[in-house]
Order: sequence, then structure tokens, then C-alpha cells
Amino acid sequence: MAIPAGIGKQVAVALYVAAMAAVIVGVDFGFFRNRFWERLAANIGIVLVFAAFYFRFIRRP
Repeated sequence: MAIPAGIGKQVAVALYVAAMAAVIVGVDFGFFRNRFWERLAANIGIVLVFAAFYFRFIRRP
């Protein structure tokens, strides 16, 4: 039984979002535990980098 292409795409996006969340949590607890503004800036930067990679490599027509 073959997996439809739409479901495979959804699984890839879900794994991508889970990886992004894991990186954000790891950076938060590893480097910026008690620094709010640095933590916020790093989180925004991580999300922007992940978004750029998503639009460049994963979101293909």
C-alpha cells in the first residue's frame, strides 16, 4: 500500500516543525536560561533560518 504524496508532505512538515522546536528549546536551556531579550532574539533568528530553509528546500510545487 503506497502512501499518498500529501500525507508524506504533511509528515515531513511535522517533523521539520518538531526539529525546530527541539533546537529552540535546546538553545534556550543551553545558553539563554535567564536572559529574556537575548533568548527572544535567538528564537526569532532560529525561526527565520528554519523558515528560509523551508521555503528554499521543502516547499516545492
